Amino acid sequence: MAAAQADKTSAKTSAAMMRRIAIASCIGTTVEWYDFFIYATASALVFNKLFFPTVDPLVGSLVALGTYAAGFFARPVGGLLFGYIGDRYGRKQALVITLLIVGIATFVIGLMPTYQSIGIAAPIILLFIRLLHGFGIGGEQGNAILIMCEHAPAPRRGFFGSWVQIGAPAGFVLPLGIFALLTTTLSEEAFLSWGWRIPFLLSILLVGIGLYIRLQLTESPLFLEMRQRRADDAHPLVELVREHPRSLVTGCGSKLAESIAFTAFAVLLTAYGTSRGVPRPTMTTATLVAILLELVTLPLFGALSDRIGRRPVYLFGAFCVLAATFPVFGLVYARADGVLWIGLAAALALGHAAMYGPQAAMYSEMFPTRIRASGVSFVQQIGALIGSAGTLAAGWLLEIGDGTPWYLCAYIALGCLITLACTWALPETAPRVSGTVDRIGAPAAAHS
Repeated sequence: MAAAQADKTSAKTSAAMMRRIAIASCIGTTVEWYDFFIYATASALVFNKLFFPTVDPLVGSLVALGTYAAGFFARPVGGLLFGYIGDRYGRKQALVITLLIVGIATFVIGLMPTYQSIGIAAPIILLFIRLLHGFGIGGEQGNAILIMCEHAPAPRRGFFGSWVQIGAPAGFVLPLGIFALLTTTLSEEAFLSWGWRIPFLLSILLVGIGLYIRLQLTESPLFLEMRQRRADDAHPLVELVREHPRSLVTGCGSKLAESIAFTAFAVLLTAYGTSRGVPRPTMTTATLVAILLELVTLPLFGALSDRIGRRPVYLFGAFCVLAATFPVFGLVYARADGVLWIGLAAALALGHAAMYGPQAAMYSEMFPTRIRASGVSFVQQIGALIGSAGTLAAGWLLEIGDGTPWYLCAYIALGCLITLACTWALPETAPRVSGTVDRIGAPAAAHS
C-alpha cells in the first residue's frame, strides 16, 4: 500500500504541485525559525536589562547571548532524535511535533516574569525554554529540507531546496521588523515594561498557521517507497556513522562558515554595535535591509548551483564572508553608521546566501534515502553547534580585546578557511554537473 501511495504521489508531483510544496515548506519553516530567532533579537536588545541587570551593557549582552547559545547545544539532540523519527516514521510527522515544541516554548516567554520579580529563577527558566527551542529546531531542519528535496526534480533541486532555506532569514526578519517597529514607536520605559512581550505572544497565531500548513504537506514519496522495501531497518544512525564518516566530517566542516556568518553578522554584531553606542534602530534597520536582500539572493544562488554545481557557489560564499569580516566589524568600530548596511549586505546577502542557498540540496544528495534524515540532521546540527555556539562564545574576545573586534574577526576568518578546505574536499553532487547517477532519485514526473 505504501509503495502504491508513493507511485500516486510521484505521478501528481507536477510543476504546480512543486510550487505549492515550496511555498508551504517556506511558510512552515519561517514560523519555526521565527520562534527560534526571536530569542536572538531579544537577547541583543532587551534580555540583558530584564534578566541580567547587574552587569555592564556589553557583558550583559554577552551573558544574554550565552543563554541563546544554549539552544545550539540542544539542537544536535533534537536533530538526532527527530532524524531517527524522520527515517523510521516519516518526515511530516517529525515536522508537526517540532513545530508544537518550539511554538509553545516561545509563547511562554511572552508571559514570563523578569529578574526584578522572581530573581535568579527568571534567567534559569529562560535557559530551560531556550533548550526546548534548540531541541525542536534541531529536529525540524533536516526533515523540512527532505520534504522539499525528495519531492523536487533533480535538475532544479538546488532552487527548490533554497525555498526551505528562505525560512531562516524570513523567520529572523519578522521579529527583527517587529522589534524595530516597537523600539521606534514606544518609549524606552514602555518597551521594557510590556512592549518586548508582543513578538513572543504573537507566535501562538503563527504556530496555528504553521500547523495548518504542515498538515497539508504530502509525505515524501521516496520515504513511502523506502519504508515499504526496508521496513525492518532500525538503526539509521549506526549505519550512518559506520558507512559515511568522511561525509559527516567534511559536511560539518562545510557548515562552519555559514553558521558563523549568520551568528556573527545577524546576532553578535547587533550586541557589539549597541555597546559601541550605535543607536538600536540603526543596528536593527541595517540588519533588516541585509536579510531582506538575502531573501532574494537565496533562491538565485540555489538556482545557480543547479547550473554550475554546489561546490563553486558554496566556495564563493565562504570567500565572501572571509573578505567581508574585518571591514564590516571595522565599520561598527569606527562608527560609520550610515554605510553599515552595505557591509552587512555583502556578508549576508552574498556570503551567507551563497552557502545557505545550495546547502539543502547539497546535504540531501550526500546520503541515501534510508538514512538521509539522520545524515542531514547530523551535519546541520553538529556543524551549527560548533559554528554558532563557538562564535557566541568567541564574543568574549570583544571583552578581551577591550572592545576592539580584531580577535573575533580572526576567529571568524579561521572558520571560513576550514569551510573552504572541507567544501573543496566534498564531491560535486549536482546531477547536471557531476555526470553521475542522481543519489536522491526524485520522481521523473516532477519534471513536467
